Amino acid sequence: MWNIEPVMAEKMLKFVNLGRRMPEKRVAAARVHDFHEIYAEFIAEKAAEQASRCSQCGVPFCQVHCPLHNNIPDWLKLTAEGRLEEAHELSQATNNLPEICGRICPQDRLCEGNCVIENAGHGTVTIGAVEKYINDTAWEKGWVKPLVARRERRESVGIVGAGPAGLAAAEELRRKGYKVTVYDRHDRAGGLLVYGIPNFKLEKDVVARRVQRLAAGGIVFKLNFEVGRDAALNELRGRHDAVFIAAGVYKPREIEAPGVGLNRIVPALDYLIASNRTGLGDKVADFASGRLDARTKDVAVIGGGDTAMDCVRTAVRQGAKSVACIYRRDRENMPGSMREVANAEEEGVEFKWLTLPKGFLGMDNVEGVLISRMRLGLPDATGRKTPEEIKGTDVVLKADLVIKALGFDPEDLPAKFSAPDLAVSKWGTLRVKSSTLMTSIDGVFAGGDVTRGASLVVWAIRDGRDAAAAIHTYIQTKAKTAMPQAAE
Repeated sequence: MWNIEPVMAEKMLKFVNLGRRMPEKRVAAARVHDFHEIYAEFIAEKAAEQASRCSQCGVPFCQVHCPLHNNIPDWLKLTAEGRLEEAHELSQATNNLPEICGRICPQDRLCEGNCVIENAGHGTVTIGAVEKYINDTAWEKGWVKPLVARRERRESVGIVGAGPAGLAAAEELRRKGYKVTVYDRHDRAGGLLVYGIPNFKLEKDVVARRVQRLAAGGIVFKLNFEVGRDAALNELRGRHDAVFIAAGVYKPREIEAPGVGLNRIVPALDYLIASNRTGLGDKVADFASGRLDARTKDVAVIGGGDTAMDCVRTAVRQGAKSVACIYRRDRENMPGSMREVANAEEEGVEFKWLTLPKGFLGMDNVEGVLISRMRLGLPDATGRKTPEEIKGTDVVLKADLVIKALGFDPEDLPAKFSAPDLAVSKWGTLRVKSSTLMTSIDGVFAGGDVTRGASLVVWAIRDGRDAAAAIHTYIQTKAKTAMPQAAE
């Protein structure tokens, strides 16, 4: 019987002797002056070294806690062995946008946060950085193959939304041979990957090359197309054998406080879209006028999620005089990535923990935020401690640009799409059958944020893949019912 343990010990299990190491990070003093990504590339030796720290667990919790159940231990082992092309193939087998997830997934809350050696005190394997390295290398080496349909089918599918859920579904369906048309309200495909996430986390050419691959593979993109304006949902149903709605959530949550209607109190997404469009070379009137430009301003961002972190770090790069993040709970209860919080602190952002915005001061334009101190009381139904105001602690924070990053809600899609039969939940998200992701309308499926509420890119990809499989089953079942002799 062969003894493979010495070979395993030689290539893997090096976490005892090797510490965790990320790729080199550009120093804050340099990176705050541009929008380039902040992490350098792993060199091959360091990527293999960090991959070799994986303990190859019998039950890989990193994989369990990844929404896509990526084969993480396997492609880490292949990387440690220098078999990068195989590692890429394995990575791409479960993920349609692996190099994007490597950049923007909150690994500290998912795979890396559940790494066994992290919980044993040795420091997690740098899974996200290795994933990015593997797949960036694949693009550079020409290992990313063109999208080719296994066979051409006569049926077509319409996809509403060119974000991660829509792109994942489009690729999976086109691979099966369906004619796929993607409709999107913006003038570029990618959704919030392009317009919502800043370049210092995700440079736009990384998204563009994925979109170009899909278009070259036969997927049709109809941009500047808004369902409800350019065609009702029922019209799309007439054009296609099935429709997948992956429209995302864009409606900003509001804060109810005196003075909230003052000028220069703006929604986070308006602010980020203006910044990203300007970076892409577009002319944005509200940016040119200064309304959505933080340059020389005292900026206050209200919120504690990843969108708030994107806003504060963007404001720093735009040349803000000062940037403060107002959050009503403490650091430990913040929903955003702790890695992003640390990056923001390095870049000069001031965090005002346990702080409540009570009102906004000014004449026409906002000039300040009335804030009060908070403390954490008893846990609520979710288990999180409820913030309570400490009376008599009001102060004014100077601010001439306030960005509301309080989260997003779905638009009224039944009204917008002229589809009153489209059922929604009490939160306004589209209601779907969990086993098939089909909505209340036959042949219309939905996934991503429009069904989950604002969530992670990796969950959107998961929904897109699941929806594609369900749509394939739906169309083939209908075909067999209509033509029993039709082959699968």
